[in-house]
Amino acid sequence: MKKVRNKSFSSLEIPKWGRYLRERWREICAGHLTYEEQKEIGMDYFLWHLCSWERVECLEKEAAIEAFHKQAKHKFMVFYQFVDEAYLFEHAGSLKVTDLPYVEAHMNYSDMYVLDWDNGWSFICTHESEIGPFFIKRN
Repeated sequence: MKKVRNKSFSSLEIPKWGRYLRERWREICAGHLTYEEQKEIGMDYFLWHLCSWERVECLEKEAAIEAFHKQAKHKFMVFYQFVDEAYLFEHAGSLKVTDLPYVEAHMNYSDMYVLDWDNGWSFICTHESEIGPFFIKRN
């Protein structure tokens, strides 16, 4: 694992956690749907279909970015749809969307999920510029 310091926050690469975090995200954010309902909206392909198919209450576009920026962001994980790389961020209150490890033109790094350590919220960027980003706030 490699620890990286950037600005006023720190991040730690957590290799091979992607699969675990994708399943955890599915349980936390889409647990109100049956597996069949999840399959019907294509969550086996992209988890963010939960948002684009309006199966969860969420914010979109600028409202989603603004909500992400307002979060305390004490500790959260970043992971991707197609690769098992993941990152743990801590003390990242000042972190902006542009600081996230998101690569718009790269299929493996353009479907990115940010999950609060305490499961209170999630921020999602998609590879489709006209869809998302999304922000889910859990009660």
